Amino acid sequence: MRPSNRAPDELRPVTLERGVARYAEGSCLVSFGNTKVICTASLEEKGPPWLRGTGRGWVTAEYSMLPRATHERTRREVNSGKPSGRTQEIQRLIGRSLRAVVNLPAIGEKQIVVDCDVIQADGGTRTASITGAWVALHDCFTWMQNRSIISINPLREPVAAISCGIYKGQPVLDLDYAEDSAAETDANFVITGSGGIVEVQGTAEGKPFSEEEFLSLLRLAKTGVAQLVDLQKKAVA
Repeated sequence: MRPSNRAPDELRPVTLERGVARYAEGSCLVSFGNTKVICTASLEEKGPPWLRGTGRGWVTAEYSMLPRATHERTRREVNSGKPSGRTQEIQRLIGRSLRAVVNLPAIGEKQIVVDCDVIQADGGTRTASITGAWVALHDCFTWMQNRSIISINPLREPVAAISCGIYKGQPVLDLDYAEDSAAETDANFVITGSGGIVEVQGTAEGKPFSEEEFLSLLRLAKTGVAQLVDLQKKAVA
């Protein structure tokens, strides 16, 4: 039995609340159970220097966790002078995931920065960030279209992410902290609305997992992401 009493293929309650940040071009408060992340998308008139003259835009992401997002206060990374390796890895993952579904030339030589700030962490903060970031990015592009900054929405399709793992010998979907901290295998899947795989991160915390176990996790992830994409589409409809 899972600590949350959920079925093996059951997501936590997921909500996507748009327009939560008054000044951002796009924003979304995403909740996966008790994990809550505020995602904001901001338009910058200039793209990265290495894209100057190419006619292509860029989408990047930054990620952070508020000090009391966890059971005990964590020190703000700004006070240590640089982001941790974990933070850098997560924000690069978010950026790659979003760019995989964006027509970058359609943006022009501009940049969209998506900030994902965890206000409460209970497992799956990176997957929640990607799922909410897509909604914020969608609304940013709509804002740009409404002002004739771009002529089409550069998003080709949705993208969402979910965690899966093997907990007490059972493949399960959408791990909360209680499961994540004790899982034998932990994996994150980033998948598009059409079923394309953007990225897979999988780690054996104990004994190595088999190909059959990996495929069972992939099947769970595809089921979970399909549900998340439906929620994304309803949110932006």
